Amino acid sequence: MKRVRCPKCDNFITFDETRYEAGQSLVFKCDQCGKEFGIRIGVSKLRQTQKEENANSEQLTVDSPCGSIVVIENVFHYKQVIPLHMGDNVIGRYQKGNPINTPFETVDPSVDLNHCTITVSRDKRGQLRYTLADNNSNTGTFVGDIELKPRERRIIEDGTLFTLGATSIILHTTDETA
Repeated sequence: MKRVRCPKCDNFITFDETRYEAGQSLVFKCDQCGKEFGIRIGVSKLRQTQKEENANSEQLTVDSPCGSIVVIENVFHYKQVIPLHMGDNVIGRYQKGNPINTPFETVDPSVDLNHCTITVSRDKRGQLRYTLADNNSNTGTFVGDIELKPRERRIIEDGTLFTLGATSIILHTTDETA
């Protein structure tokens, strides 16, 4: 059974999708407000592309020489794995045209488009070092329960949990840092 939401009153309408073929158009009439609206059965090309990108990014994470971040949206428990690269990894909410290099999809309005930066560099011994800084965001970047101050840089390690608004992020480094 599938549910569709009325675009006018947000009432859910349930129907059996197995009775219809992919590509078929259906028209519904909302019982609550009387609004008529149509849908097309099948998988959106955009959604399929995003699933392929996420699958590719999870594969990249295994091979990524600089580690990754795991983004967990606390409201919906939606998990994304995003690989990191050497240099500045500017983290923020995905929006078309946003020039940051480490975006993630979220509906959390408390995450800025350019929220924070993780800088991946090498120390004197050649080990990877991860430094977190807030990019003057509206809601702040928290490591544990402590908010990063303006222009403060904090070295973080494997398993460090930090939050941006209502979204939690966990750093996963490579074995090279141990």
